Amino acid sequence: MRALDIASTGMQAQQTNVEVISNNIANMTTTGFKRSRAEFQDLIYQDLRRVGSNSSDSGSIVPSGAQVGLGVKTAAIYAINEQGNLQQTSNTLDLAIQGAGYFQVAVPSGSTTATEYTRDGTFGLAPDGTIVTADGYQVLPGIQVPTNATTVTINTSGQVQATISGQTAPQTLGQIQLATFPNPAGLSAQGGNLFVQTAASGDPVTGNPATTGFGTVMQGFIETSNVNVVTEITNLITAQRAYEMNSKVITTGDDMLSTLTNLR
Repeated sequence: MRALDIASTGMQAQQTNVEVISNNIANMTTTGFKRSRAEFQDLIYQDLRRVGSNSSDSGSIVPSGAQVGLGVKTAAIYAINEQGNLQQTSNTLDLAIQGAGYFQVAVPSGSTTATEYTRDGTFGLAPDGTIVTADGYQVLPGIQVPTNATTVTINTSGQVQATISGQTAPQTLGQIQLATFPNPAGLSAQGGNLFVQTAASGDPVTGNPATTGFGTVMQGFIETSNVNVVTEITNLITAQRAYEMNSKVITTGDDMLSTLTNLR
């Protein structure tokens, strides 16, 4: 009874689908979060009668054949890198990227540091004045704000300036750069709103915001999650119905086997 195995793969696929949807819904308020979508592929087919084979010695060809599919499998879980809405916070060190790009972050890795990437721009200051993430990781290239700075401004091209007490002209502290990838969907999520590059993502290309191929930096804003709650609930209902239908197939298959067992 192939239907039992086929329907079980369908239930497993919908379980994965629900897990992806639940993660999207759980992160609907996570800053800079990008929703995911599960993609599925059909499994190998069993030929009961091969299409294109000869049906007689005269060379007549079977036009369609008979193939039975053996179920479904998870092919990929894609991150949808659609721009999230910008929410104004009026916080000096809250930054949002409008367009392409990721902030670069130095994350401790043993005795060294590794560069990871994020769209979460909720930054703050370390005790020495360095701009850091909410977890205290340094935002590259490592810009330090003087303790006697009265105001800090970051323009759309990522240039950081500060007004120092007793001075009238602002002082340029550094330049925030963004990184883009040939295939952002190939980045590997590490948790904590951080990503690392992989062979699938390609090597990062760095540049100043507001230049060709890079987004602009918005001070006093954060990028909200791009999860659409209505879409996710609709997808959840669809996945639930598909799961129930596959379970019904298993029940029907079991009833058919019971009928065979009870034959006298």
